[in-house]
Amino acid sequence: MDGGWTALTSQRPMTALRDSVEATLSSNMSRHSIGRLAIFIVIAVFGHVAMLFAEDAQPLIKVNIEARDGSYSIRNIDSIAPVLQAGIAVHLDDRWLRSSDYPRHSVKLSIVQGLLGDAQEWTVLFSGLPHQPDLSYRLRAYLTKPFAELQVFVENSTAAPIRVTTIRPIDASGESTIDLGGPVRQDRFLSDSFSENIPDIQILGPGTTNHVFRGVGSQLVYNQQTHQSFFVGALTSDRFLTILRLHICANDKGAKISKYEVDSTGTTELVNNFANVSPSQQTPLVLPIGPGKELASEKLLLGVGEDYHRQLETYGSLIRQLHHARVRAASPMGWWSWTAYYYGLTEGAALTNAQWLSENLKTLGFDFFHIDEGYQYARGEYITPNATLFPHGLADLERKIIHLGLIPGIWTAPFQVSERSWVYDKHRDWLVHDAKGEPISIGSMSPGGERLFVLDCTNPGAQGYLWKTYDTLVRVWGIHYIKLDFMDGTAIEGHYYRPNTTAMEAQRIGLGIIRKAVGDETLLDKDGSVMLNPVGYVDFGRISEDTAHIYSVIKAGASGIAARYYMNRNFFVNDPDAFNISTQTKIFDDHGRINRQPLTLDEAEMSIALAAVAGGMFEIGDDLPRLSSDPTRLGLVENKDLIDMVRLGKAATPLDLMTFLPDDEQPSIFYLKESHRQSILTVFNWSDNPRSHTIDLPALGLDRSGRYIITSVFANNTHIFEKGGCLILKQPPHSVRMLKIVDDSIVAEAPRIKLNHPQVSNSGDTVVFEATTETPTVPVLSYHWDFGDGVSLAGARVSHTYTEPGSYSVGLTAVGLDGLSAEDKFHITVTGSMSTAFRPAESRRYCNPSTEPPQQ
Repeated sequence: MDGGWTALTSQRPMTALRDSVEATLSSNMSRHSIGRLAIFIVIAVFGHVAMLFAEDAQPLIKVNIEARDGSYSIRNIDSIAPVLQAGIAVHLDDRWLRSSDYPRHSVKLSIVQGLLGDAQEWTVLFSGLPHQPDLSYRLRAYLTKPFAELQVFVENSTAAPIRVTTIRPIDASGESTIDLGGPVRQDRFLSDSFSENIPDIQILGPGTTNHVFRGVGSQLVYNQQTHQSFFVGALTSDRFLTILRLHICANDKGAKISKYEVDSTGTTELVNNFANVSPSQQTPLVLPIGPGKELASEKLLLGVGEDYHRQLETYGSLIRQLHHARVRAASPMGWWSWTAYYYGLTEGAALTNAQWLSENLKTLGFDFFHIDEGYQYARGEYITPNATLFPHGLADLERKIIHLGLIPGIWTAPFQVSERSWVYDKHRDWLVHDAKGEPISIGSMSPGGERLFVLDCTNPGAQGYLWKTYDTLVRVWGIHYIKLDFMDGTAIEGHYYRPNTTAMEAQRIGLGIIRKAVGDETLLDKDGSVMLNPVGYVDFGRISEDTAHIYSVIKAGASGIAARYYMNRNFFVNDPDAFNISTQTKIFDDHGRINRQPLTLDEAEMSIALAAVAGGMFEIGDDLPRLSSDPTRLGLVENKDLIDMVRLGKAATPLDLMTFLPDDEQPSIFYLKESHRQSILTVFNWSDNPRSHTIDLPALGLDRSGRYIITSVFANNTHIFEKGGCLILKQPPHSVRMLKIVDDSIVAEAPRIKLNHPQVSNSGDTVVFEATTETPTVPVLSYHWDFGDGVSLAGARVSHTYTEPGSYSVGLTAVGLDGLSAEDKFHITVTGSMSTAFRPAESRRYCNPSTEPPQQ
């Protein structure tokens, strides 16, 4: 202890402390008999550390380690009662072992540099149980931000292997499980789900009966009376799925949170709720830990405070950094086949829609052409077209689509295999098996239909199949965008070719193979999967349920778009699914939902507005030729303000995400600050009754006395009133109001741009040209390059090869949100000439990396 005390007292605060401060308390006594001397030392050491911190910064989350049992509590710096009081636990060898079971624990306090800056870090080790592993946790509280990190470790200090099913970093129960300072009746719970729509996201209160609110990946609790919120989110997905459970005890007289559990575990609990896996084939996750080995839980981020938007957005930014998220792609605009035709798309209908899109909307930026499910012979056989619908195959059709100037896209379910497929017929050994060696069936495509199975991505043969499939789609068919669907139902625990592989690990192995097979430039879109696991492999990610030409479906998808707004350009570019605006009707969709009445114009506006506020993909889900006869609805697609929102690529913030009024039924008010002078306010009325909303301009960050020009994005939305710095919106049922608010006191200006380019080049060399904006308050919507040799390209980052020497004048035009352009010119000198000589000694044989899959 003397060495630790010397380190504390002999160093200057913060700078030297970061690397050298360490205080350790070791208790070799029963937790019920800690001596007075030990207690005095804990107080002295911890108190001295707090005094040193005060000279620089105080943590915004207060942590207390309970001397009695080593449990931890966290609270807001301004509150007295803890927000959370919890221990840790592990489920091993078919029983639970809790930190409170251990006779002794030790505490080590350090100063560390973390993801959010300087932090206090407590390491608490539990030991002393005969023939049982040691447990420990690391809890890190940041000094300048109201966040903490938590991770648990199981160390097998015994002489025999142990078998772990679940590691529980948060094991809380009792009166102060989660306490936000107000009655639980005023709490609202936002629980992320297993995939974008399993189950559909809903923001709910405790109700009047006992209930368990289960989340996957993250969970947010907000108290409407105190405005305090508590957030937990998984920072990693290395081996486990993170499952969060809020247990509510409620009746007509009141409610309380009785237990809170956050687990690093397998997927079986979730998969069993929606996949039809027979009990005999269900395989709970069990991971062995050998003597002297260690197993870690996933890392968690904890947030406490009054700003729940900040908690979500900070979490999103950390995911982007940790997982090197692919978020640079422009938001795609185009068409998809699914809600237009479902399984009925034919070769001729596809070409007709491609021709219509090219002739009518390509010049506005609608150039993605996405063929969804139905083209393939079977699930698990995606390079074998259905000859009944596509008698000439897909490769020739995709070439025609490319010739029309469109970007071809295709749907796949990469890890799903039907019993009609070649893989199931020839290679059942490539599938995930149960304990008896039988392929695990995850149900069927329809009641009584063909059964479905799961590809084992750790099997070398299955890896080769994946590689060939996606290599063919890209290099033979010319596909540039690929949807990856049904990764939720195939994320099952089972017996893999590589022993002790978890479902999350196997999925990432498969995604890694696909990404390498298609190359870096092909765009991947995750659909039907947990949110975190594909981050870093995919460019886009579905955030809400499947859309349809049905109002109730549009409404159901809105909560997912609101709740996951912070994922846009943090996890991936958000995919809100296609919007539907035409009057077409369907007898049923793929879920058996009936649509006998067409969408009203108001409902069509809601659908396209919802896609626009998502800030990501912008796909039309209608039979395109039908729009030719309806100029009003076609005008929705051509709306410049909506297109500008998509090009900007930013998600609107749902201002009432956790505070929406009961009569609104769900989040309804979205705000997008497009620039320092322009913003878009979107207000939905999801209810079946007329609604009126009063929007206070200061609540939007706007000066009440400002000079604003407020116009309607949709021409028929004329009911706008402004009174005393407030906007009063009166809306009929099932409608949306989108207002463009321009501060007329700020002069419109062109963006300022910075260029990164070479001064010289050689003929035949490929050089990169890049532009960035130097004025974040004046965003750029488009970049156009003229290379001075008759070639022009669009994009912020482009490459070009000059074929002749000379001095070339290169021009760049950057168009800003206000319609004003910035222009810049520079010269590049190109020297030398391209060789025309035959030089066999310099020739190298091309080795196609897609001919062999990588070894895992």
